[in-house]
Amino acid sequence: MIKFINALTVLFPVWAIIFSIWAFFDPEPWLSLKDFIVPFLSIVMFSMGLTLNVKDFQIIFKNVKTIFIGLLLQFLLMPFLGFILIFTFDLDKLIAAGVLLVGCAPGGTASNLICYLAKGNVALSISLTVCSTFLAIIFMPLLFWFYSGNNIDVPIVPMMISILKIIIFPVALGIIINNLNLQFINKIKIGLPLLALIAILLIIATIIGSNASQIGMYISTISLVIILHNLIGLVLSYYFCHLLSLDKKTNRTIAIEIAMQNSGLAAAIAIKYFGSLAAIPAAIYSIWHNVSGSIIASYWKKNYI
Repeated sequence: MIKFINALTVLFPVWAIIFSIWAFFDPEPWLSLKDFIVPFLSIVMFSMGLTLNVKDFQIIFKNVKTIFIGLLLQFLLMPFLGFILIFTFDLDKLIAAGVLLVGCAPGGTASNLICYLAKGNVALSISLTVCSTFLAIIFMPLLFWFYSGNNIDVPIVPMMISILKIIIFPVALGIIINNLNLQFINKIKIGLPLLALIAILLIIATIIGSNASQIGMYISTISLVIILHNLIGLVLSYYFCHLLSLDKKTNRTIAIEIAMQNSGLAAAIAIKYFGSLAAIPAAIYSIWHNVSGSIIASYWKKNYI
């Protein structure tokens, strides 16, 4: 059973592409799920919380310097790259908002799996994901407001409250329940990766289906921007860590963490405050960063030193 679930999880990029194509050519079944995007994301975050325990937070305090470097890159590099790419490609206002939200988002949970496959430091990856997730309640709205300037009316406080409800509460609840060591919770943990995978696939398909008529107008430009955002973030974060004389395992871990954003959160915030069109960059990022992450993980695994 575990091997079967792991196989399905590793093939996430394939499933994401299949569901995206399905939603694009047959959008009707997905339109009714639009209001469930936030609950779907909360399920993913709750699943993340169920995998965390007190020891994970102890690791954070043992690697304060390294985690600080990772968080600095997370909240400085990716928003700045998004900002530069928006102006370079002169993106439509709503699409630009979507790209910027992806850049301002915290690290995604998929980074932990990719880090494992790439033989990175999984404990560090989890610590960075947890820290950036909790810090996102403050930094994501503020960074978005800073880079959007007067172009977009940014509801900073409501956005903070939304992130608190969508991310922090489900994660915290998951952590609390996990640390109760309930027997039935330990049994269902096996299926958590599959549950999270299904929820993310439904989010992607719903966004694609809701914007099927408009995606054709933007797909080539958005895809190029997303690919550049992800790859430049990956390369620069690795290079910066190298300049700081961190070990290769740490370099890989931080690079993966920085490049793999919580695009599900970006999509949920985009839809809530700017409309479904603004969520397209996040949906495409969800697909692409898992594709690129799988490729780089395969390469690093074979060329591990």
